[in-house]
Amino acid sequence: MAKYSATARDFVRLVADLRFENAFNPYADTCHDFDQPNAAAIRRENLALVLEAALERGVGTVWVARDLGYRGGRRTGLALTDEAHLEAHGRMFGTCPLARSTRGPAVAERTATIIWRMLISIQQPVFLWNVFPLHPHEASRPMSNRCHTRAERHACRHVMVTLLELLEPRSILAIGRDATLALADLEIKAGKVRHPSYGGQSEFIEGIRRHYGLPTAPDQTGTLPLFA
Repeated sequence: MAKYSATARDFVRLVADLRFENAFNPYADTCHDFDQPNAAAIRRENLALVLEAALERGVGTVWVARDLGYRGGRRTGLALTDEAHLEAHGRMFGTCPLARSTRGPAVAERTATIIWRMLISIQQPVFLWNVFPLHPHEASRPMSNRCHTRAERHACRHVMVTLLELLEPRSILAIGRDATLALADLEIKAGKVRHPSYGGQSEFIEGIRRHYGLPTAPDQTGTLPLFA
């Protein structure tokens, strides 16, 4: 893994350097309400560990959603991953345990719960990312979600391109219509599935089943194995 370490940590620094108005950068910013004092450093380390492991083992697919949410990636530093699934994310890539960066009870997110049920089902490592890798929020409402703007998207295109060049996945899967349109706007080809929120859970599950050729209904009660 050491031969990839510098590259992975250079990428984390690239993301940490991003700055936008009304957007929380979990790799550089600290939430005074919920974060530990060293929260940004913890989230940088989480991302570096996962990316290093993905580079070492290789990933066939990158799942790409729109942007980080305030209950998930804002707190963990990992796309489509809430605190309830930090352990599962670490197990998927065989990293040392990923750390929580916040105080108080662990927070779960509905979308992340469905995403990780399907990751358990497909039994293979997948790298998770967002078109806009920060948490965009409404002005004066840090615990809200908004869609990133086209200008913000294009200002981050180099981050997405760099990640795909590093990982060289066989396929990219856009999670939801917004992510699909955003990737197309960046001229990045991707397959697509329905986002699991707002009544899309069944269509998302069926889309993942088709993409991975799962022959039967997914087991949503198992535990995520360690992928070698």
